[in-house]
Amino acid sequence: MAETQTGRELWGSETRKAVENFPVSGQPIPVAVARWLGRIKAAAARVNAELGLLDEGKAERIADAGDRIAAGELDDQFPIDVFQTGSGTSSNMNANEVMAALAGDDVHANDDVNMGQSSNDVFPSAVHLAALDEITNELLPSLHLLAESLAAKASEFDDVIKSGRTHLMDAVPVTLGQEFGGYAAQVRQGSDRVTAVLGRLGQIPLGGTAVGTGLNTHPEFAERVRRRLSEETGLTISAPADPFEAQAARDALVEASGALKTGSGPRAGLAEIFLPELQKGSSIMPGKVNPVIPEVVTQVAAQVIGNDAAVTAGGMQGHFELNVFVPLLARNLLDSVKLLAAASRLLAEKCVDGIEANRETCERYAELTLSAATALNPYIGYDAVGEIVKEAAATGRSLREVARERGVAEDVLDKALDYRAMAKPHQ
Repeated sequence: MAETQTGRELWGSETRKAVENFPVSGQPIPVAVARWLGRIKAAAARVNAELGLLDEGKAERIADAGDRIAAGELDDQFPIDVFQTGSGTSSNMNANEVMAALAGDDVHANDDVNMGQSSNDVFPSAVHLAALDEITNELLPSLHLLAESLAAKASEFDDVIKSGRTHLMDAVPVTLGQEFGGYAAQVRQGSDRVTAVLGRLGQIPLGGTAVGTGLNTHPEFAERVRRRLSEETGLTISAPADPFEAQAARDALVEASGALKTGSGPRAGLAEIFLPELQKGSSIMPGKVNPVIPEVVTQVAAQVIGNDAAVTAGGMQGHFELNVFVPLLARNLLDSVKLLAAASRLLAEKCVDGIEANRETCERYAELTLSAATALNPYIGYDAVGEIVKEAAATGRSLREVARERGVAEDVLDKALDYRAMAKPHQ
């Protein structure tokens, strides 16, 4: 046997065949899926022992092997390319072989390790639970961190008046804090959309075996395994709405992917804010500093959108009783979760937390914007204000000067052209 990080190859002939048959990307299935295969099979072995279907000693040896996989000790024992048979059969057999090799010579990969299971229900269950786990424990905390960072800046910049912008053009005044508050709300709304998917993501097809009928399983098997997994992980894991839907469609994965690509992040420009200086920005221009973290985040956003396109196409491949694009769905959805979690942490810690407002520039822009004339509408009407704006734009004079010349009273100008009052008209 060839040497691996754990000392030797633990897999068997079915895994070797799959390695030879699928030399596609050089990327194995996501480690989170492999680990959840181990966790599910460990729970299944213990439940089968409780039900009197498997010898207790043998079951505990199988479960111990699954626990090691779940703990990440055996990630290198899953070499099969992620682009493989669409049900994940090869990786399920891979897990069976590795666990049988660890459990002892009297343990059969299919009869014992795979008891009560089929690739068609176990592999998608592992994908759902890997996504549920990663979103719950990695992505959502990262989004919370980012939202809190943005909210802190919203409070810090609450008194910084600046020009608003619509259609990339000057608009009525706002505060920099209001803009950052909007960004924080966008992140929270995105987090809420992802959270809303979790209940459906936690519905797993385990117990349906080959086509959803539950052939070759004990009637209590699936419910007991789900309960055990929930107790071990704290995740909400439940039965499918319908076993046939749960194997023919992977709609919860598609829905989760769609939720991940929704949302936006802060944009800055025109020297209104200062970003932290993290590194040299040019190999030829000394002193140049670039917005490297926002560049990373926007690239991640593009990749997540691309991943979602693949997930959407894969979700359409539910043929009769089985969707056969599950490895692709796993690869892209879990990649998006990982990327977004990392990017959100980076954006919060290496960018947003260190942003400073260029207060003088912001206030100068607020005073220069001709859109502030909008506040005069209630006093002299839209058309008259339009004429003032045209003259101010053509001559370079201030709104106040042109309006005063056209007969607008000084007390009206003082009241209407109060930029902070414009930004917060109801306070």
